[in-house]
Amino acid sequence: MRFNKILLPLLMLVMVPVASAQQFPTYSQYVMNGFLLNPSYAGSDGYSTFSFTAREQWVGLENAPSTFAAAFQTRILSDSYISKSTSVRRKMTRPTKGGRIGMGGYLFADRNVIMKRTGAQFSYAYHISLNNYRQLSFGLAATAYQYFVDKNGAYLPKAEYPDEWLDSYDAVVYIPDANFGVSYTTRTYYVGYSMNNLFRGLLMLGNKGNNSRSELGYYYLTGGYKFTLNDDDWMIEPSAMMKSSDMLFKSFQMDISTRVYYKEDYWMGLSYRTNDAIILLAGMKFDRYYLGYACDFTLSDIRKQSFGTHELTIVAKFGDSARRYRWINRY
Repeated sequence: MRFNKILLPLLMLVMVPVASAQQFPTYSQYVMNGFLLNPSYAGSDGYSTFSFTAREQWVGLENAPSTFAAAFQTRILSDSYISKSTSVRRKMTRPTKGGRIGMGGYLFADRNVIMKRTGAQFSYAYHISLNNYRQLSFGLAATAYQYFVDKNGAYLPKAEYPDEWLDSYDAVVYIPDANFGVSYTTRTYYVGYSMNNLFRGLLMLGNKGNNSRSELGYYYLTGGYKFTLNDDDWMIEPSAMMKSSDMLFKSFQMDISTRVYYKEDYWMGLSYRTNDAIILLAGMKFDRYYLGYACDFTLSDIRKQSFGTHELTIVAKFGDSARRYRWINRY
């Protein structure tokens, strides 16, 4: 497809020196993927959680952006959370006794046409329990990733587009950095704020070409509120995420979402991303396993060339039985 082979690589070449809005991937299921954006969520609910997220953007276009992330997080507890439920009433959760430290990490791979970013992050969180089931959390993360520019993937007719600029850019660089986050949660609402790339790629390894530093800082503000209806089987959760970078007026974006739950085991939702997409959300919970799906219907003209964006998230939470999962009950 000529549109894909020429236009998309050219757009990415413009982004190589400035690495603007696509340094970090977008997640449509930010409610399920909060730990990937904010390190203070590590172990915040007291469970040991494994998760995997796969996101394929603009399906149908060759070399379209894609993202994969595999994560683990846990709470170093003296006594784990214990969930109790009946066949009629909705699930209730009893808080942990002690244990303020949360830890976690994840591996990620993000491809954006000719640019690939792979790396890992390790997070440490400290949780302060307040009265009435409220919790204030702080998180700090160390991250390191590799940027790889696939020069062979760029379609540049030399007669029209000289590639001297591309050839002068290092094909591979390694960048260590750090992220910070804070969050506040209660039984009914939550809010979180995080800053990524605190050092703006100050240390860039493998930069033999002495290319100018182009990393940006990223900021995320998330929040939501849970409304339980009269029969306790239904719950509505409106939420929002605001994200931006150092290029505030060029990169500001907002996701506004609403999800409806039935017995907390099934949910459907709708989200709107400003100037970008309308998103359909769906998911289900079986025992301790969660499955979430999102489909982005792009609003820009690129919708004519693709079959939308699809995101799948799988989550497994362990530690709801202090006898069965003794390995979580440590000091």
